Amino acid sequence: MSETIKGKIIEVTSSGDLVTDIGTVQLSKVPRDETARIIVDDEHETFGLFPADHDQPAMTLIAIAALDSPLRLCLVGDSASMMLGVGLGASVQVKW
Repeated sequence: MSETIKGKIIEVTSSGDLVTDIGTVQLSKVPRDETARIIVDDEHETFGLFPADHDQPAMTLIAIAALDSPLRLCLVGDSASMMLGVGLGASVQVKW
């Protein structure tokens, strides 16, 4: 049986990262590998949860699950908000 966590974008950082209202406690059961699917605004998706010190290549959309921080979506080296056309209030789902 699959599970889903639903949230929304609550902040866009100055670098264009998308900060959600999904906290670390909610993410505790989510696998960190590609079986975790993160869907933004019902049309953009990425797979896996990464630490803040990831080594993903430029222009890769990733979900960062750092300790004591809410889930954050980042486009490595660019603005996720601008490239995806996503801002405050957009829906976010984590499925596994």
